[in-house]
Amino acid sequence: MTFGMVVMIPLIQLMLFGFAINTNIRHIPVGVVDHSQTGLSRVLIQTIGATQVVRFTETYINVQQAEAAVASAKVRAVLVIPKDVSQRMVRNPSVGLGSPPATDGETSRPVAQWIVDGSDTMIAAAIKSLRAMPLTELLGKPANRNTPTFEVALLYNPEQRTAVNIVPGLVAVILTMTMIMFTSAAIVRESERGNMEMLITTPVRPIELMLGKIIPYMFIGALQVTIILGLGNMIFDVPVNGSLWQLTGATLLFIAASLTLGLVISTIARNQLQSMQMTVFVLLPSILLSGFMFPYEGMPAAAQYIAEALPATHFMRLIRGVVLRDVEIIDMSFDVYWLILFTLAGLAVASLRFKKSLD
Repeated sequence: MTFGMVVMIPLIQLMLFGFAINTNIRHIPVGVVDHSQTGLSRVLIQTIGATQVVRFTETYINVQQAEAAVASAKVRAVLVIPKDVSQRMVRNPSVGLGSPPATDGETSRPVAQWIVDGSDTMIAAAIKSLRAMPLTELLGKPANRNTPTFEVALLYNPEQRTAVNIVPGLVAVILTMTMIMFTSAAIVRESERGNMEMLITTPVRPIELMLGKIIPYMFIGALQVTIILGLGNMIFDVPVNGSLWQLTGATLLFIAASLTLGLVISTIARNQLQSMQMTVFVLLPSILLSGFMFPYEGMPAAAQYIAEALPATHFMRLIRGVVLRDVEIIDMSFDVYWLILFTLAGLAVASLRFKKSLD
């Protein structure tokens, strides 16, 4: 394991930072509400998609439906095209279609509107870069003060404060570090302290022992969440918009999943030092690939598959959805079900691997 630490950690970091981490975000999943349903609106959508900054994945009937999709993180932004998009375009002198331009005293209306999940500042910045660029490409003329633009409406974090995005994500990172470390040495600690003989003589079944190891730490994890979000609200004015019951449910699911992952490591390791070394191999991808520091959408497909296997990725979506966007966890059912299945599978694997013997 020491050899693995010396060789593999630099290699993992090199691969993660070299291939998986990308601040140049591409293919952001977005939706569209097309009230116009004209050839111009379809060309506009195709032109925006050709930039490869966004990828249109959903179509919605109205703005309310679109905002609900943004809140539940099904899409990160929605383009709303009004009925009079053609009139808004031709009133601009850059178009040259013969219609009168807006006078100096008249304010030109935006051609369309982006509704963006502003809780992720990198996603918001990427969408803002589309404010005028696709229209200049469509018009075939350089941008000037008369170039038509998009209006960008930022939801949940209009001031674009980094702390609003970081503090909820920090909950996932800290819980990942502490919960896995707590239980990764739980079984091997019993052997090193000579308590395994006592466990062998008791009628305690493996599954009961696994549950007994994780339940006390669930209260410790809940205390950590209270401290982080409480101080984040007091010091950095990070709001907690969602229901505390929803937050509690999502947090307990993630704590249970992290603790069972630590138990699996503990049944594999032969001593506490080895268990700590193995924990590092889980912590690095959890921090770098979960969406805490770098947007999930900016990672290549292979890195996204790895991220989907990590509990931290799913909890990152849940806690940001509940805390920042006031989303019910049932609306993010995929992440909820995944954490439940991960916990059950982890308990099963840890119980099967644990043998009441001194071998």
